[in-house]
Amino acid sequence: MTESLPIVYLARHGETEWSLSGQHTGLTDLPLTAQGERNARDLGDRLAGLDFARVFTSPLQRAHRTCELAGFQAEVDRDLVEWDYGDYEGMRTVEIRATRPGWQLFRDGCPGGESPDEVKARAERVVNRIRAVSGDVLLFSSGHITRVIAAVWAGLDPAASCGAFLLGTASVSALGYQHDLTQPVIRLWNDTRHVRGPEAHA
Repeated sequence: MTESLPIVYLARHGETEWSLSGQHTGLTDLPLTAQGERNARDLGDRLAGLDFARVFTSPLQRAHRTCELAGFQAEVDRDLVEWDYGDYEGMRTVEIRATRPGWQLFRDGCPGGESPDEVKARAERVVNRIRAVSGDVLLFSSGHITRVIAAVWAGLDPAASCGAFLLGTASVSALGYQHDLTQPVIRLWNDTRHVRGPEAHA
């Protein structure tokens, strides 16, 4: 790895009641739990000492509150909003598959919500913006859109790859390059060593 090449850090928001229960949380604007707020502060400790040219956050409170508690001021980027789950909002995967066997979010999308292509288009806009920044970048967002951003960054097919990218609450991941700017890579994934208490994976 060449340390002079820019790095993009991806921070998932802290725990909410629905991330804890495994319910799909798209546009429902839930607050962090008390544990989620503690882990957001721990996330700040994990990122301490790093300098960022730009910091961006989803406008949803679970992301921008995590950003705030971690000690950062950020620009709001609406493309960082979580997947719109439409009719599946608030449902658990097991409940969805009870009526739609074999359903996979990254392949099938959500009725009344966003398709995989629509979410991929948002992720591509995010990637294009952050690649234009000179210096390191920090993003605060949610689990599924963050996975799609990582896949787009690395040139992977989200439908085929994102299901393999487990991402805990208040986790840190990092995107970067190997050798030069023509070789984007995933440098770090789902670092939760700083997270105290049970982890939630939605």
